[in-house]
Amino acid sequence: MPSPIVKLQDQDNQSQDLIITPSSSGIALTGTIGIPGDKSISHRALMLGAIAEGETTIEGLLLGEDPMSTAKCFRAMGAKISKLNSEKVIVQGVGLGNLTEPIHVLNAGNSGTTIRLMLGLLASHPGKFFTITGDKSLRSRPMSRVVNPLSQMGANIWGREDNSLAPLAVRGQQLKAIHYLSPVASAQVKSCVLLAGLMVDGKTTVTEPALSRDHSERMLRAFGAELEVNPKTNSVTITGQPTLTGQKVIVPGDISSAAFWLVAAAIIPGSELLITNVGVNPTRTGILEALEMMEADIVKENERTVAGEPVADLRVKYSQLKACIIGGKIIPRLIDEIPILAVAAAFASGTTVIKDAAELRVKESDRLAVMATELGKMGARIKELGDGLEITGGASLTGADVDSFTDHRIAMSLAIASLNAKETTTIHRAEAASISYPNFVATLRQAISN
Repeated sequence: MPSPIVKLQDQDNQSQDLIITPSSSGIALTGTIGIPGDKSISHRALMLGAIAEGETTIEGLLLGEDPMSTAKCFRAMGAKISKLNSEKVIVQGVGLGNLTEPIHVLNAGNSGTTIRLMLGLLASHPGKFFTITGDKSLRSRPMSRVVNPLSQMGANIWGREDNSLAPLAVRGQQLKAIHYLSPVASAQVKSCVLLAGLMVDGKTTVTEPALSRDHSERMLRAFGAELEVNPKTNSVTITGQPTLTGQKVIVPGDISSAAFWLVAAAIIPGSELLITNVGVNPTRTGILEALEMMEADIVKENERTVAGEPVADLRVKYSQLKACIIGGKIIPRLIDEIPILAVAAAFASGTTVIKDAAELRVKESDRLAVMATELGKMGARIKELGDGLEITGGASLTGADVDSFTDHRIAMSLAIASLNAKETTTIHRAEAASISYPNFVATLRQAISN
């Protein structure tokens, strides 16, 4: 049986096309796959290590462009961070409140997590001045969602369009404790306010409309912060002025990266993959629950706890997926996985509706609009809704010229869809995948060659 052809082709403007020609006789994905370290945990390990006292060691760090941006920013503010690698990274922290004024403008690249979480720390350094920017995409993403609560705490932040867009200038202040009622369930907003609360006198509380991922809470506790969590009200309270001490952090595999292989094996006949060392934090497993609703064949194996985070191996086999409705409180726990869920829905029987996901319009791209147009080019019956997508499965997909819009999750979702399409698909600006999954193409080749 001839294997699919997967190749990268450089373009004159330094972008890359990913060209996938599936086998005419079909291909099953088999074998064992390891995935990159969790991006959210990698960011937080670097940040907390940088502001803690003493040495932090990080094993399994994601080597994507986003964590590299975080490391570069904190190096510029006095933290000593060794060369990034997946084996061991050593961070010598400066201690809480001791970040130094950088000589140059801080650049968060494409990373919304970097800029939003870091603003909480910068705003709480009295008398110090910081300027932070990002790439073209990040400069168009809304920052008011973190600027507003920080302003309530007394922060001085200036930026474009009424302080809502980067570049942003920050004059550090002695902030005050507040109880912030967040209008959105967002781990970035919650984490920003909690990090700002580290430097205040008293207790700072964030209440969300639904539970968002809790990596910050887990890691802050591990480093020595005092937190109170009330799951009944979706509230978290942090007590200011703790002593943070460097820790050993082991980063599990990113379930957002595992999601691409979970869907790939679920939709391609004859497939069976074992995905190892996946973080299965309950605030991140919405993707597993959604695929379970679609009757995917996924089993957790070797469940364990590593450095405070639940971890498991995931075995997934092909099964005929069924349509379902995805919305409500599950959305914050799978917001990053909705593009690949749209691909799963395209191969499910019936009509799947994804709703309550308007947040996707202000990610690296407008993911609702982009998935509707690009997957539609391949023949999927997909309709863009105001806050989601409606996908009627069962249509045969055909290869097409599609575009990632420099969005890593779009690029990888379209690549998985192309494996189950007829004829060749060309994904423009596919280099975006390296933001969160630098070896995605190599892993794809591995899965189809076993």
